[in-house]
Amino acid sequence: MFEHRKQPLLTSREFLIRQLYFLLAALGIIIGSLVMGVLGYHFLENLSWIDALVNASMILGGMGPVNELHTDAGKLFASFYALYSGIIFLVSVGVILAPLYHRFLHRFHLEMEDS
Repeated sequence: MFEHRKQPLLTSREFLIRQLYFLLAALGIIIGSLVMGVLGYHFLENLSWIDALVNASMILGGMGPVNELHTDAGKLFASFYALYSGIIFLVSVGVILAPLYHRFLHRFHLEMEDS
């Protein structure tokens, strides 16, 4: 996936394409997590689709739930979904920053070999 330290640095165009792929992967992770949250709220808490979307979006965004939860299953789901959402935030940031970090380290390593 990433070039070896002995390989030359990618061109700017190739790097931007790689960065776009990683952004799309992070977006896929976020959308998948949002769908999971909407389904959980809809089926476990019997919220309408739009209310389930609002609750899932707010928790995934770190804001907290909007609707009051009435069922034990819904409360358990909300608890685990909130913990999961915090981890997903960190994972998606890591996925987005991985190519940038690799490029920085690769460039730094190439400069060290030149000197």
